[in-house]
Amino acid sequence: MPDIKHFNPDIVLDDVIQVFWRQGLPTTGIQALVTATGVSRSSLYATFGNKDGLYAAALDRYIAQHSTPAFAHLSSTTSGLTAIEEFFAGLIDVRCSGPVAGWGCMVTNAYAGPECADPGIRTVLEEHHTTLQSALRSALATAADLGQLQPSTDLDAAAAVLATLAYGVNLRSRAGADAEALTDTVTAALAPLRAHPSPQEHSPS
Repeated sequence: MPDIKHFNPDIVLDDVIQVFWRQGLPTTGIQALVTATGVSRSSLYATFGNKDGLYAAALDRYIAQHSTPAFAHLSSTTSGLTAIEEFFAGLIDVRCSGPVAGWGCMVTNAYAGPECADPGIRTVLEEHHTTLQSALRSALATAADLGQLQPSTDLDAAAAVLATLAYGVNLRSRAGADAEALTDTVTAALAPLRAHPSPQEHSPS
């Protein structure tokens, strides 16, 4: 196996993510990580400290790869509710189809597991949540400016609900919920926020 000088830590972390994402921290042994990466235990520990250090680094990289781009898009959107719908549609697609279907979300899995008892991991998870909720609020603010929301919508409360819904989608998909059911749930959650069409929009052309 390659020693510490002969492997790319980022490439190794991509392999480590796959293991921790699917199995979680408690049930993953170091040998599984050695097998997945092709890097010796001593080299992994020399670079990342221990299994917990490997997990923390993998979680950071997962967030950078998967969460950060999606949150940045929500924060900068000019389409309001459409961007929120696309965010959830993309989430459901990844969770329910393709190579990682049924794995859930590594972040949500950590919230639901003993990993979150670690203060450092807990801080990462809380920062992730704050960024998600802030990004959703930005998209909602754009939606409000576009006249897409009920005038009485509390943007902070709506963003908190939608952030919680995202975690729910992740957990339910891991438990086997299908895409149609999850999409229906998202549609139902967004419906009360939508501005009612004006009478003119109901009139025949």
